[in-house]
Amino acid sequence: MKISVVGQGYVGLPLSLAMVQAGHTVNGIDLDLKLIEKINQGVSPIGDISNEEISQALQSKKYSIGSTFDVVASSEVVIICVPTPLDNSHKPDFSFLVAAANSVAENLQAGSLIINESTVSPGTTRGLVKETLDKAGVDYDLAYSPERIDPANRKWNVTNTPKLISGLTSVATERAANFYRGLVENVKVGSSLEVIETAKLLENSFRLINISFINEIAQFCTALKIDVREVIEAAETKPYGFMPFYPGVGVGGHCIPVDPSYLVAKAEEIGATSRFIDLAIELNHSLGSYFSGVAERMLGHLNEKKILVIGVAYKPDVSDVRETPVTELINQLRSKGAKVAWHDELVEEWNGEKSTPISQNFDLFILANPHSSTDLSLIGSARVLNTRGGY
Repeated sequence: MKISVVGQGYVGLPLSLAMVQAGHTVNGIDLDLKLIEKINQGVSPIGDISNEEISQALQSKKYSIGSTFDVVASSEVVIICVPTPLDNSHKPDFSFLVAAANSVAENLQAGSLIINESTVSPGTTRGLVKETLDKAGVDYDLAYSPERIDPANRKWNVTNTPKLISGLTSVATERAANFYRGLVENVKVGSSLEVIETAKLLENSFRLINISFINEIAQFCTALKIDVREVIEAAETKPYGFMPFYPGVGVGGHCIPVDPSYLVAKAEEIGATSRFIDLAIELNHSLGSYFSGVAERMLGHLNEKKILVIGVAYKPDVSDVRETPVTELINQLRSKGAKVAWHDELVEEWNGEKSTPISQNFDLFILANPHSSTDLSLIGSARVLNTRGGY
């Protein structure tokens, strides 16, 4: 089949390459010209995809990437994988999605299957997305299948992670389900678009709430002078009714800090409550202040103290800094007069600053999200604040 994938980032690129391997011809679309140039040179922009995979796809002539939407006109399936972030008021921002849908509509051919993989509030696919695509004035089928990408996860990938799907009509549902069954091992069909849209938000709200809860337990364990990770390991021996979550400096990335706010926004719209999510968001946002306070107690004061924060990506073993909680930690430390540098061998440059080598010329080291490749032995016997647990 001929397929267009709108968005060639952390979601769209792995999906595109998986479809090429399944025998489809894929046209990737992205507006980032530097990203397009990089991929066309055979250089992968993300850690989970190798340069070799990119080069093989390009050489096969089954994959191409560009910035124009004219390829949509010859595509049987169009998949939208664009960001749906939060605006400055922490409300859903659908501007990228609307722009993509408008461009698709301008080139849409009759009979195409359009699949939205971007995270949305319940009712958005049936409402905003459909209304935008209807401008094409042709018949098409519309479905929703949320992305499930976990960067740096070596076990679960595009093809073995179960896929959720639902269509606007029974025909759209069947077409989309059959399409993904040729790519993914396990396809779960929902009874409505809203069921699957809400399931996506539930997945990551569940994670936010439990991670925030374990961060609160970590603070309790610190006050009790015991190791929270040992507590988690002990609880994990129970073979039922418990799932381990681990503490840190806060949640980050493109899903967990964002998706729950989509549920909150919808809850406000329909008059429902979202108190657990509200509290989890509040606790998560407080962690930068909490750990700067711990650092202050360790050193007596932070004014002019030299601190190195290790690992600024949103989680270990990725170079992704989207929504990284380390931003708030560094801001809190600097607001108290600390001279803060950071080290991250995968990020290297961030917010106009460059990674600082690990040396013993610091008063305190804060382990935020160190990677498995980070040589922590370079710290020596200096003071260390480990945000990821331990006492």
